[in-house]
Amino acid sequence: MIGGMNWISTLTYIELIARRVQRRANARATAPLIVESLDFGQLEGLREGRDWEAAAEMVVDSAVRLERAGAEGLLICANTMHKYFDRVIEAVGVPVIHVADCLGARMAGEGITNAALIGRRNVMTDSFFRERLVAHGIDLMPPNMDNVEVIDRIIYEELMVGKASRNAQRELKTIITQKEQAGAKAIVLACTELELVVDIDANVLPIFDSTRTHCDAAVDWMMGAD
Repeated sequence: MIGGMNWISTLTYIELIARRVQRRANARATAPLIVESLDFGQLEGLREGRDWEAAAEMVVDSAVRLERAGAEGLLICANTMHKYFDRVIEAVGVPVIHVADCLGARMAGEGITNAALIGRRNVMTDSFFRERLVAHGIDLMPPNMDNVEVIDRIIYEELMVGKASRNAQRELKTIITQKEQAGAKAIVLACTELELVVDIDANVLPIFDSTRTHCDAAVDWMMGAD
């Protein structure tokens, strides 16, 4: 697992995978994980899009180190860093599970064809994530740039430092309600930290959470990899 883009996200991945393995194997089972936690402080400029090349090198180098350490499959524990997915798979010889492919397959399996995407700025506006979902037959609503700025600010200034204000909860609820009124049939929650302010299990629309879906796919692979 390539983690550390935010420690909250990394911890969530570890816990979700561990609990899923325990449920599917037995109560004393432990998920066999190798985790490298990168220093997000070195990537902080990415909020403004600076020095993406340095970030790409960090993620690729991490993938190579994990493979050398014995990892038989890889997860990039941040939607934003899937921007470098193609470079990672070129650098390693083990499977790398793409979060958007997991989401697209699950949504298509449940008959969802129209959704709104919520996450960090580059996830909502760049092609690297959106095109993967569209390839599964998911029609994504165009991003509202006012909402993009609000969501990105909440994630960066609050959630990534462990804060979850009532105001942030209200803002996300309003945005999701507006998406529903505009015709969205589901929400793709493409940021682990957003679960701090979005009720995934009780909302006006079905919520497809990237982290839960990614972890489900990882455990499916792990349990079938014997």
